[in-house]
Amino acid sequence: MNAPDFDAGRAHAAARRHPPLDSDAFGALLAQLSAEFAESAADYDRSGDFPHGNLARLHEYDLLSLTVPAELGGAGASLPQALQVVRAVARGEPSTALVLVMQYLFHHRLQGNPRWPQALRERVAREAVRDGALINSLRVEPELGSPARGGLPATLATRSGDGWLINGSKIYSTGSPGLTWLAVWARSDETPPRVGVWLVPRDTPGVRVGTPWNHLGMRATGSHEIVFDNVLVPAEHAVDVQLPGEPGAGLDALGVAWMSVLLSAVYDGVARAARDWFAEWAAQRAPANLDAPLASLGSFQQTLGRIDALLFSNRVLLDATAHAERVALEEAPLVKYTVTNQAIEAVQLAVEASGNPGLSRDNPLERHYRDVLCARIHTPQNDSVLQAAGRAGFAGAGLRATSSV
Repeated sequence: MNAPDFDAGRAHAAARRHPPLDSDAFGALLAQLSAEFAESAADYDRSGDFPHGNLARLHEYDLLSLTVPAELGGAGASLPQALQVVRAVARGEPSTALVLVMQYLFHHRLQGNPRWPQALRERVAREAVRDGALINSLRVEPELGSPARGGLPATLATRSGDGWLINGSKIYSTGSPGLTWLAVWARSDETPPRVGVWLVPRDTPGVRVGTPWNHLGMRATGSHEIVFDNVLVPAEHAVDVQLPGEPGAGLDALGVAWMSVLLSAVYDGVARAARDWFAEWAAQRAPANLDAPLASLGSFQQTLGRIDALLFSNRVLLDATAHAERVALEEAPLVKYTVTNQAIEAVQLAVEASGNPGLSRDNPLERHYRDVLCARIHTPQNDSVLQAAGRAGFAGAGLRATSSV
């Protein structure tokens, strides 16, 4: 970063538009945004429109650059501070929160990645601060599925003069209508091929939407298929490319902890919104044959108690992991597994107890139920988490599995 850019970043940090992190005023701002986002959440769910307005509000308070380092104009937020923001946003509108999580994860790791050209790292960070520019990794492909389960991408980067031509497609491209930068996982046409990330500006000719996102829940994430048709990028946009299996590929333990905490917090936020609706509904619903609110019944009190116990467990686990800022690599996925499954269970309890009103599309609980079920699709999926934990458990006991069946 040259001197004027550095000074501009420092000046922006000094004039940050949100109150000091960890202050009561910051908490009040988050509560305000959460309530505001909740008012339009049903409309975004029905239409499937991308929540540009919500993200603009977050940028208004410099919350899209929260994990950009302070020396580049961001807040340099810690994991507990990022968790506080994600919790609030998710409780209001979870699709917005998921896009925000991807932004936070990327910028948390970006400046520490020496394989990126420094000028490009700093450009991406400065644009996040100045413009609210969003970035996300595009990795999943129609034929390959999740890259976490192995295999090389079909998306191909071919040398062309002083640059690269990118051809292929990516699915589940969260945030795609609002992204400025696409971090595209691909392989080179070299022998042997290198694999890694090519950075593609979203407005580059040849980038287009393929199959649109049309899912049960989290409908406003804009996770469309993105197609790359002879997309030309400069040579230096091969930002993190190496031979498969080379050291340094993938997330480190701290990165896994951040991902596990923030991703899980999205669905914990959904469950808390569902809990709040159920509690208010049961307190107000007074059947004629009872002549008292449902909340007066022991069965409903026990249901709310079970929900609150699950959410208490989630809060303790997320906070403990966030404040440690790291967990053992082999244990971090258990955070995601435990928190998201308990969030699903909490919402299911509310749906079961509320009956038809809980499944009515006139009430938000039905939407919360569809949204929270989407926790299962994120990497690592439940089967992978449990198998890895089981293998580690047997290895720790000095036992060896004799079959993969």
